[in-house]
Amino acid sequence: MKLTYLSHSCFFIETSTHRLIIDPFLSGNPLAKTKAEEVECDFVLLSHGHEDHLGDAVAIAKRTGATIIGNYETATYCSQQGANAHPMQLGGAWKFPFGRVKLTIAHHSSSIGTESGFTYMGNPAGIVISADGKTIYHAGDTGLFLDMKLIGELDRIDVALLPIGDNFTMGPEDAARAAEFVNAPLSIPMHFNTFDLIKVDPQRFVSKVKAGGREARVLAIGESIEI
Repeated sequence: MKLTYLSHSCFFIETSTHRLIIDPFLSGNPLAKTKAEEVECDFVLLSHGHEDHLGDAVAIAKRTGATIIGNYETATYCSQQGANAHPMQLGGAWKFPFGRVKLTIAHHSSSIGTESGFTYMGNPAGIVISADGKTIYHAGDTGLFLDMKLIGELDRIDVALLPIGDNFTMGPEDAARAAEFVNAPLSIPMHFNTFDLIKVDPQRFVSKVKAGGREARVLAIGESIEI
């Protein structure tokens, strides 16, 4: 698989057969270099319903015909907006044409602001994606939790995508502990420096992970790696 970092928590994945985008917050993102209208994909995966993760999902799905994959409430919301959607729930897995997706727990919240107030968007999730013999764990927005060890035991994770921005999620030190729990050969930081409240030095995370004998790497926006 080819993995490209598009900023914040957004990644583009190219498998041998399909193209996926995760948490496509592009419009209104001060760091994003890719425009939503430039994205061509087959599936849109959502960790939760906050606007900096739901982002351009509906617009991309309606334009490309992509299917949105997310928790039941978020998927249903997207379907009501005219997008194709496949609802899931925590602990459940499904085999798609490109491979397998499983939703894991994430300790966070999930809602979207409307004219009448906040609308509940279901349980936040982490996403385990298995395709082409490789597995990626996108932790979503989350604090540190011990069951990350179980996630790494149930699926051999090749790459862990972990939030490090602090304030709303794990900070660099907790995220480095998460990398230890998941036990992936490579961990990549996300959800940092997009806004003032989540500005951190990602090298703090990298150095902590490497001190524990594991590999970590900061991807520049637009940078790709082969898995």
